[in-house]
Amino acid sequence: MPDDNNDSPFLTFPRAEWAHLRGGTPMTLSQHDIDEIRGINEELSLREVEEVYLPLSRLLNLHIAAIQELHRVTSRFLGTLAEKVPYVIAIAGSVSAGKSTTARILQTLLSRWPDHPRVDLVTTDGFLFPNAVLNERGIMDRKGFPESYDRVRLVRFVSELKSGVSPLRIPTYSHLQYDILPGAEQTIERPDIVILEGLNVLQTGKATPVFISDFVDFSIYVDAGPEQLESWFLTRFRKLRDTAFRDPRSFFHRYASVPEEEAMSVAREVWSRINLVNLQENILPTRDRARLILEKGDGHVVERVLMRRV
Repeated sequence: MPDDNNDSPFLTFPRAEWAHLRGGTPMTLSQHDIDEIRGINEELSLREVEEVYLPLSRLLNLHIAAIQELHRVTSRFLGTLAEKVPYVIAIAGSVSAGKSTTARILQTLLSRWPDHPRVDLVTTDGFLFPNAVLNERGIMDRKGFPESYDRVRLVRFVSELKSGVSPLRIPTYSHLQYDILPGAEQTIERPDIVILEGLNVLQTGKATPVFISDFVDFSIYVDAGPEQLESWFLTRFRKLRDTAFRDPRSFFHRYASVPEEEAMSVAREVWSRINLVNLQENILPTRDRARLILEKGDGHVVERVLMRRV
């Protein structure tokens, strides 16, 4: 049974207890799938998928079925045909928490359920202002903070998505070039599920009278302690120096050739001056707004799952 603290809005499941909730959900991923999904410094295993993500995919599938039935009931009441509206899952958390890996796992698992085969993944990075705009506004060093996003356009996108508008086209962001790609777009066309992943998917603010979360059906926060997050960020930066940063097109190409001590000093400054501040001021305060929290320990391993009470 989960740890039941009546003062908390969440039920807390140690990993072993959560794993039992998989029920009869079949494993649909191979080791090859895991290798393709895994992040650059994450030790994702088949066992973790079985114990953490299969139960989560089962829970989500039950929620999606319930929403679909609600739409059918409402349509019968109104005497109309039920329009296809995608189920939206939001995944939030800090830089280096593993949001992207969680999103890719769920995209793959959910797309293999028979009732909703089309699952699109959208990252809010595509709604960052281009670097030229950030530089013009003097906020390049606040990239990832709320003001660095075109929040009006992002909210309009999720609003149109939940209104059944299709197709929708959104900007494409390149992590290699660290910028929006001019003329490149991602097309979203009649998906069954959309997974919306980003630092800001649970944030509120004054930029718009409505928020992204107003259009989200289920939300997940990927959680870890600041010390762990910093360690993972530095490990990833060190690995990128030997891989992506060596590409001359990389925005961070210069750090591939400087001495490691110098490069890592810059990385630690970026973490403490930018990412940690953003975590403390804007990201972590949204944690308890999520429907479900994945608490990670060492090695990016999920140790506990917190599920909001119904």
